[in-house]
Amino acid sequence: MSASMYIVVEGEDPGYDIFVNGHALARNEDALEKLAVRLGVKPLLEFFSADQNSMALLLEEGAGDPEWAKTLPPPQWFSPEDGLATISTLHDFLKDAPTTLGTETLLVVNELEEYERVLRKTAMRNLRWQLAVSWK
Repeated sequence: MSASMYIVVEGEDPGYDIFVNGHALARNEDALEKLAVRLGVKPLLEFFSADQNSMALLLEEGAGDPEWAKTLPPPQWFSPEDGLATISTLHDFLKDAPTTLGTETLLVVNELEEYERVLRKTAMRNLRWQLAVSWK
């Protein structure tokens, strides 16, 4: 089973491409969470939020516990600036320490650059975002 962490922007169509790969970020999420804490920024999964439809899809894909899904708070939206603080800090550190995640470091750096591109466009349009997860 392969996971992907991707960006959802508030609203129907933000008017720009929001595609991000997110596979390397998902594979390295545990290490990235520890790194974020060490660097003093919010871990990526703290930007996760899902509505009932998204949770239903995750449960259909075999991820999560139906009982846990019932206890989720309402969907939350985050400022792109908050996300950029985490993304930029992780990106800068990994570019300066390219062996941190072994052979995955370059893939993670590239995906962080995709996230940064999307969140900068999101900020320019005064929109909010959240992190979603998909398992395939």
